[in-house]
Amino acid sequence: MVINLSAAYSLLSTWVSELRHTDIQTDRMRFRKNLERIGEVMAYEISKTLEWEEKEIPTPLGISVCKVLKDQPVLATILRAGLPFHQGVLNFFDKADNAFVSAYRKHHRDGSFEISVEYVSCPDLDNRVLIISDPMLATGASLVKTLQFLKAAGQPKEIHIVSAIACTVGIEFVRRENPGVKIWCGAIDDELTAKGYIVPGLGDAGDLSFGSKTQS
Repeated sequence: MVINLSAAYSLLSTWVSELRHTDIQTDRMRFRKNLERIGEVMAYEISKTLEWEEKEIPTPLGISVCKVLKDQPVLATILRAGLPFHQGVLNFFDKADNAFVSAYRKHHRDGSFEISVEYVSCPDLDNRVLIISDPMLATGASLVKTLQFLKAAGQPKEIHIVSAIACTVGIEFVRRENPGVKIWCGAIDDELTAKGYIVPGLGDAGDLSFGSKTQS
C-alpha cells in the first residue's frame, strides 16, 4: 500500500516545495524544520490507522470516556539524514520507543556502492507497530538492509515507512522485499540517476540538514 500525501492539496505540498527549492535549501534550520513538520503530518495520518480503545478519564468535575492509543509504536530512523524527520514523528508519538540504524552508502572507485550498517539500537519489535522514517527513498537498498537488521529484534505486526520524497523504483523494491508494508510519501518522483539519486528530488538530505561530509 502506497499513500502519496501530495495527491491532495495541503500545507504538506508547500513544505515539500521548499525542501526542493535551491534558494530556500541554503537555510539549514528551515530545511530541518520542514522535514520535521512533514514528519508530524505523517504521524497524524498514520495514527488514524492504528488500534484505539476507550478509557474512563477522571476530570475535576467528573469522568470522561476518551479514545486513547492502545499500544505505542516503535519509531526507527536511519542516521544521520533521518533525524529531523524522525523528530517530527516523535513529536506526535511522544511516548514511543525508538530505534536507530547507521546504514549508509559505501562508495567504490568504479562508482558502485554497497550498504554498510555499523550500528543498530532497537527495542523488542515482536507484535508491535514499526514506523521507519527515511526522508529520501531512492533505490530502497538502505531501507531494505535496515529492515533486515531491525527484524533481528523481533517481527512487527505492521510496518509503516514514511518518506518526504520517494522514487517509484525504490518503492517497488521495498514492497517486493517486504510485502505488506505501508509507504507514506510526501511526493513521488519517477526518475533515478545511475548513481542512485532521485530526480528532480532535492539533493542530499543529510548534507542539507547538517552540512557536507567527506566521501568514504
